[in-house]
Amino acid sequence: MTNNNLIETAISAGTFKTLVAAVKAAGLVEALSGSGPFTVFAPNDEAFAKLPSGTVEGLLENIPKLRSILTYHVVSGRITCSDVERITAGGQTPNVTTLQGSPVKLKVNGVFKKTVYVNDAKVISADINASNGVIHVIDRVILPEASQ
Repeated sequence: MTNNNLIETAISAGTFKTLVAAVKAAGLVEALSGSGPFTVFAPNDEAFAKLPSGTVEGLLENIPKLRSILTYHVVSGRITCSDVERITAGGQTPNVTTLQGSPVKLKVNGVFKKTVYVNDAKVISADINASNGVIHVIDRVILPEASQ
């Protein structure tokens, strides 16, 4: 276990510059530095770069929408990839409710090399532990239905 919280862990990774800037702009640093635990499905800088041009800048000017999208990437509690594999055994696709209030679907594809998905985002690096939760790096920004 690390002594760094989720925000400190994301900063030290160096691949979440856009996410960290967005969290700061949305005023969520204190919340995500709290005791938690939280599970964060964290889009890396490459994932943010896949968004249409001007999207990030537009979100930075619309803080309520930015907060909604960011909290859609956070679930209360610590959910590891082995937890996801266990709860999806038997072909179930459970929904977990995000801090934003809308559910995300968790699923596992593959038999030998299992890949975890959150909605349509692939977990590309899993189970990065922090003192107040766990981070799973995802390959795209996921959007709640109202934001799409």
